[in-house]
Amino acid sequence: MRKTRAPRAPGGFYLFVLLTGLALLPGCGAGGTKSDGSKNEVAGKVTLGDKPVAGQVVFVYPDGKEVLGPIGADGSYIVPDAPTGQVKVGVRPVGGAAGVPMPKGGPEMPKDDLGGGGTGVPPPRKYHTPATSGLVYEVKAGKQTYDISLK
Repeated sequence: MRKTRAPRAPGGFYLFVLLTGLALLPGCGAGGTKSDGSKNEVAGKVTLGDKPVAGQVVFVYPDGKEVLGPIGADGSYIVPDAPTGQVKVGVRPVGGAAGVPMPKGGPEMPKDDLGGGGTGVPPPRKYHTPATSGLVYEVKAGKQTYDISLK
C-alpha cells in the first residue's frame, strides 16, 4: 500500500504572508515622521535683546536623545525631524567653547570666540546646557514656530 502525504506549503510561504501583512500596516509616526510622511519641524529665531545669537539650538528628550539645529547669521534656526514630546532646550556656542573640543584638523577658533559661525552674539553661559537654561518646549506634530528670547 502506498502512503500519500497531504501537500503542504513551503515554509517560506508563511514567512512571506507574515511580512506582507506587516508591510501593509499603517505607520505609527515614530521619531520625527508622521504617518502621512511629513516631518515635524521646529523653527524660530534666537535673540539676546534685539541681537541675533550665534550657535546651535539643542533639544534634549527625557531619554537623553539630543536633536540639534544650527543658528543662522540672522538668529534663525530649524530643528528638522524633531520627535514629538516635551524637551529641555539649550543654546550652545559652536566649537570648543562649551567644553566640546574641535575635531582634529578643523579650523582654529579664537579663545574668546564663544559664538558659532555667524555674526550673532554668543549665548550667555547659563543657556549652554539644557539642564541650566530653564527653557522647556513641547514639540507637537507638524511644522511649528518657537522663538527663543535669551536674557
